[in-house]
Amino acid sequence: MSSDQNSSDVVQSSFWLASWTLAVREVVRFVRQRSRLIGAIGQPIVFWILFGAGLHGAFQLPGVEDTQSLSFQEYFLPGIAVLIVLFTSIFSSISVIQDRNEGFLQGVLVAPIPRSAIVMGKVLGGAILAMIQAALFLIVAPLLHWIGLAPAMNLASSISGMVGATLFLALIAIGLTGLGYLFAWKINSVQGYHGVMSLVLLPMWLLSGAFFPGTGSVWMSWLIRLNPLTYGVAGLRRCLVTDPAVLQVLPPFWVCLSVTLLFAAVCLAADVFITRRDPAVAS
Repeated sequence: MSSDQNSSDVVQSSFWLASWTLAVREVVRFVRQRSRLIGAIGQPIVFWILFGAGLHGAFQLPGVEDTQSLSFQEYFLPGIAVLIVLFTSIFSSISVIQDRNEGFLQGVLVAPIPRSAIVMGKVLGGAILAMIQAALFLIVAPLLHWIGLAPAMNLASSISGMVGATLFLALIAIGLTGLGYLFAWKINSVQGYHGVMSLVLLPMWLLSGAFFPGTGSVWMSWLIRLNPLTYGVAGLRRCLVTDPAVLQVLPPFWVCLSVTLLFAAVCLAADVFITRRDPAVAS
């Protein structure tokens, strides 16, 4: 009985140690490649400022009569935070392909650690980076009003709102990083990976209500409802926007949280399944 318990403790210890080591490696790699920060956060900020300024006077949220209740930049803010998470997830998942081409991943695969530790380490590292960058943007964005780059925004500043925003950012980051890992595990080329991600993740973001509500088209509104990322964006918007008129057109909080949690769990489960099922990674 004691030997079985000791074996279980050793397995758990090796799992968490390996997961944490791989996650820290992702963070260290990011620190040494600071140009990734520009690509992940610089471009979304430019989009937010330019689109916000260009569409500021023409935007009105469907179902809300007061045209001044929500500016486009305030509506677009959660979407840009999720876009930062998406870009960071893509860049982080590329490390799976790079590690395989450099031989590092093959060395990890033959190590006496659970396959799930590889998934946890890679996804956790990418999710931490995505959360940090998105959180920095959410802190800096309201300050841009002071220098005239953004209109005044009525954003929630309560502790519950920030805790909720952090929770949704974490779940979205885990889900998107897990989805990127799933594709990177099967794709051998960085160029091919970028092509697939452009056809999967970017349309997924566009059809999440991040950039436009999409209520003007029946088929598009259905795609938005079926998109799991829609509920992550809506949940994040619920945590950041304080206007009750805006909140009533969004899905309920418990629906947003449940779907986003399920999306992250399914992506992680799929990653573990494919890593265990196909351990012999192609070179």
